[in-house]
Amino acid sequence: MTMLDGQRALVTGAARGLGLAMSERFAAEGARVLIQDLDLAEAEKSAAALRAKGRDALAMGGSVTSESDMRACFARLDREWGGLDILVNNAGVSANKSALDLPLVDWSRVMDVNLNAPFMWAKEAGKRFVAQKSGNLVNICSIWGIDAAPDRIAYCVSKAALIQMTKCLANEWAGSNVRVNGIAPGYTETKMLREVIDAGRVDVQSLHRRTPMGRLGTPEEIADMALYIVSPGASFLTGQVIAVDGGWTAYGFY
Repeated sequence: MTMLDGQRALVTGAARGLGLAMSERFAAEGARVLIQDLDLAEAEKSAAALRAKGRDALAMGGSVTSESDMRACFARLDREWGGLDILVNNAGVSANKSALDLPLVDWSRVMDVNLNAPFMWAKEAGKRFVAQKSGNLVNICSIWGIDAAPDRIAYCVSKAALIQMTKCLANEWAGSNVRVNGIAPGYTETKMLREVIDAGRVDVQSLHRRTPMGRLGTPEEIADMALYIVSPGASFLTGQVIAVDGGWTAYGFY
């Protein structure tokens, strides 16, 4: 028997990057996985790749900020699999601008995707979790919700609030055997990060120097932490946000 045998998982923003790595890891451990993403074609492609390996995977398109898209996703889960056991709020956006240059519309978009949407999806999942007296919610936070930096005010604030949301929901739902935790990834080798590195917007060598372990993380390392959090081995873990960052947030010497 695999670690997540029979579990039903939903990962948002999962067609690529960290979301896909977590979906693949859950599926390899026996979970049925619904890959949700704004890019339906890419989500379908990723789900098909899992099915080709003998995994049980579905795909749904739509915006995480759309209540109707969210409800359609949960309706399909209820119809196809009879409910949900794991939700990973992974979808997110950034807006790297100084406070004085940040339009309100950009601020609002970051808050909608990084904060309002996770609450909406968590609430919908939580109804099912509390009723069945079991469930795991994992919020993908960030080191920039723990630390602060210039030109990232919207992102930092949204992720800091998501960390507090994680702790609040953990307290509310613990009595129903529902666990709520978060992961705060450091700089991780994804296609998105590689694109900004290649465009000269990020100096990867400076990231290596700033990180005590001297390298970027991998999506698989984040996925391994997500698997642990939702596994039976973490049955007494709730209300925690774990930084998987190569020591970034522990390093205070500049």
